[in-house]
Amino acid sequence: MRSFGVEEEMLLVDPDTGVPVALSDAVTGDGDDDPQSELQRQQVETDTVPCTTLDELSDQLRAQRRAAADAAGHKDCQVVALATSPLAVSPSTTPKDRYLRMVEEYALTAEEQLTCGCHVHVRIASEEEGVAVLDRIRTWLPVLLAMTANSPFWQERDTGYASYRQQVWGRWPSAGPVGLFGTPKSYHETIQAMIESGGLLDEGMVYFDARLSRHYPTVELRTADVCMLADDALLVAALARGLVETAAREWQAGEPPLPVRTEVLRLASWRASRSGLEGELVHPLTARPVRAEVAVRALLGHVAPALSDIGDLDTATDLTGRLLSRGNGAVLQRRTYEKTGDLGAVVRDAVDRTLGD
Repeated sequence: MRSFGVEEEMLLVDPDTGVPVALSDAVTGDGDDDPQSELQRQQVETDTVPCTTLDELSDQLRAQRRAAADAAGHKDCQVVALATSPLAVSPSTTPKDRYLRMVEEYALTAEEQLTCGCHVHVRIASEEEGVAVLDRIRTWLPVLLAMTANSPFWQERDTGYASYRQQVWGRWPSAGPVGLFGTPKSYHETIQAMIESGGLLDEGMVYFDARLSRHYPTVELRTADVCMLADDALLVAALARGLVETAAREWQAGEPPLPVRTEVLRLASWRASRSGLEGELVHPLTARPVRAEVAVRALLGHVAPALSDIGDLDTATDLTGRLLSRGNGAVLQRRTYEKTGDLGAVVRDAVDRTLGD
């Protein structure tokens, strides 16, 4: 069974106003369970250990969220799993050399980059398998984005997008979907050419929607917004592992990846960012518009044999049904705003949901 783990980025906010606060230097630590710093001082990152079962990962996700909340509470702030801040904020860059270089090189793109994602690592047996997986999961990643969309507000206005984080994140020169690589040699040559072009500071700035991890023997799926609910993060992790296992089996069976052009994938990602689960999505197999639920069910069906073998199918099916019935984070945020007319209330509600069931 492939091990997997989750990294979650979250905002630090004032308990009364919901405005992000630049306190990560006081909240983060060096321990295994301590939240870690990120680009901006108004955010932190939590990491689970590698897990083999959904129950284990569920416990880890909730424990990491609680640990971050406890650390924040000691400094009179709160953590909230929102992919962008609904309230106005001027980000403050974490004073590390690399981050300061990024601000100097990328200017407003880096200065405004206060966004929070959910990254899922899934273990691979080799780089050959990893690249084969990357080539075969690319058409499915926009569906994961739509399911996790949790950033409709930006600087105190409704953007009209379910995931505005994807629009802001897409400003980085290396972000987004990629073409087919075929071999590890081609993958590494592509990254080396990107670095040698002068457009990237280092390999850490390869912000593909999915990539080979630099530090672990994993494929890292990076397209998702951070999920307001831990259950949704658990679902994304289950589907991510199912995608990796399914793609590896296709590769082993000699099935070629779908030859979908990157331009079409960019449109699929844009549509997922715009509509989330409330409109149409681009179907991963036909590249034609379909109702969001149809695309989500197609993803679940695609990975069902792998999930069944792993023992995750019933849980994933149940969590998918709950998500489709309730809506993603963008739906929940807008629903709260419609009731209250108060973006601070949107944040407070999300704080409660970040630690609740």
